[in-house]
Amino acid sequence: MADVLLIIFLVVTILILLIASIYFLVYYQHPDDRNTAYFPKFVVIGAFILAGMTLLLFPLDVANNEGYSGCSGFDTNICGGLNMRLFWDVTAWLIFIWIFLLIPFSTFYYEAHDGNITTPLAPSSGESEMDPDEKAKKKKRSRLFKAVFNLALTFAVVSLVFTLSYLFLSHTHIPIDIYTGATILEGAQPAGVRFESFPKTNDDGSSKPFDPNELAPLQPNDVILLRLVEEQLNQSIPSFRVDASTFFTGLVSFIGWFFFVLFGGIGLAALPLEGIFVYLNHQAAMSPEELDDLKQLLITHLNDLVEIGEQLKFEREDKEMVSKAKKKQSLMLKLFPMFMRSARTREFKAAVYLLDKDFEEYTAYRGRTSKKYNPLYPYLALITGCFNATLTLCWVLQTCLFTLPKSPVHPFLNNLLVWLDGIFPMFGLLTVGILMLYLLLCAMKGCFLFGVHFVCVSFYPMKVGKTYMTAFLFNMGLILYMTMPIVQFSVISFEEYAKNSIMHQMYLVEIEYLDFFVYFFENNVFIYTLLIIAFLNLFFLIWRYKYKINDGERLRKRLKARSGLTREESEEHFEDEPLINRNPSSDMIQADAVQSEENDYREEERSVYSSDSDKS
Repeated sequence: MADVLLIIFLVVTILILLIASIYFLVYYQHPDDRNTAYFPKFVVIGAFILAGMTLLLFPLDVANNEGYSGCSGFDTNICGGLNMRLFWDVTAWLIFIWIFLLIPFSTFYYEAHDGNITTPLAPSSGESEMDPDEKAKKKKRSRLFKAVFNLALTFAVVSLVFTLSYLFLSHTHIPIDIYTGATILEGAQPAGVRFESFPKTNDDGSSKPFDPNELAPLQPNDVILLRLVEEQLNQSIPSFRVDASTFFTGLVSFIGWFFFVLFGGIGLAALPLEGIFVYLNHQAAMSPEELDDLKQLLITHLNDLVEIGEQLKFEREDKEMVSKAKKKQSLMLKLFPMFMRSARTREFKAAVYLLDKDFEEYTAYRGRTSKKYNPLYPYLALITGCFNATLTLCWVLQTCLFTLPKSPVHPFLNNLLVWLDGIFPMFGLLTVGILMLYLLLCAMKGCFLFGVHFVCVSFYPMKVGKTYMTAFLFNMGLILYMTMPIVQFSVISFEEYAKNSIMHQMYLVEIEYLDFFVYFFENNVFIYTLLIIAFLNLFFLIWRYKYKINDGERLRKRLKARSGLTREESEEHFEDEPLINRNPSSDMIQADAVQSEENDYREEERSVYSSDSDKS
């Protein structure tokens, strides 16, 4: 029978994740996506709940203790009664459905709905005479057809890769140590061994469950026989094929490790230092003249970005007209219109984001003259940074003391979790959940920083009230990819604490010894790389930010450098481009972002001027 507390924990967790996912979506979504794009929103909410449940299933698996041999019937006192193997199999296939079906389809359909990418510049003669309702239905069918067609291609490629991988890489080779014990004749000799126990009984005379502490201490003859048995060690390596669910779990973990190693390594150092640096910089003060100089630099940089946004708009429209005139277009652009976004566009998006961060820093320097300034924020950031630093230090010490050494130096967090469970069973489980969620936050932080500074890769920042569904879908897909590596890393790090869990058997017995994967998992290649990236990023961030504790001179220099570089690159990039003299469309995503920045800045500027006049 299932433990009632575990069922309550499962139901409450789902409800909390549902409420948190809805709040998260409403809080971050762009106003343009309100009352629309319902299916992508459903996919985002489902992905949020699925990611949270995947991480929290591990503490539930530990509490269930189904991997304990006594759960087969002879000692079920500590068994929760839940079929965790079924839970993990269902979770694996739900992740497959979300990553390779729902998220791609939602992205393709949402991108096709974006008029900036697929809407033609001018309707044809046949379309202009069509009834508006019929025209809308035709466009909807066209978007749906493109999304389904793109999804079919994606699913075909994924199915082919998964099938071939399963056929050739799904065999696991588990090493088994075989010891030869004493025979009956050897047991009768002086060097033999005799096992004696004194079982305890209940008041009614029934025997209590066997306890290894009931065995008598080893005698000298027992020690001699033990050494003889150890010398007769033989190793067998049987091979068998794992089921599809287990193999898919291992495959997703293997792919996700590449993301988690890079982004998680960056975030382990960046997340704690971010709050600490906010506190160290908050005491910087600037004169009114210096603030006015920074304001002019911000305006100059903003105007440069507006100009570049217009030029990018004209450039894209020219390419569309040339392609339409030739009646010929690349197959890749027909199937995946989002590829029309060039590296220059990604640089532009990154520049808009950095301008927003510079404006926030400028606002912080202005101090109490800004309505958005909170004097408690630096101290809250310091507390958060110190807490994050403690969690990062715990993970690093656990990895160095227990996870990486062949013979662990110290159990560290394993002992802490056992001690917390001794106080109250839920304390240890909550601690594991917090540590795992922290790894996920580090990975997302690292992904965001990597995308901003390496614009050769598209990035989708999560900004309050300014996040489009494309960014939601991209980030939730990335989160789902990294949940399984985080679970695997937690199983390895808390091996002693989780020894009776199903995931302990799945990861450390079946998946770890899969063909090809074994060379990465058994030698801890990913974990070593994770630590190396974390330490390199730590030194890089300290070196980079050590000059930020000043009077704002660094911000001034950065704005001057960005503004000059932006104008110079713009002139160099567009000097030979024939531009058609048109007014930029108001629905351009990049122009909307810049216009929003300009409006926010103008509003903030007016509030400062009014504040200054009141003081006068």
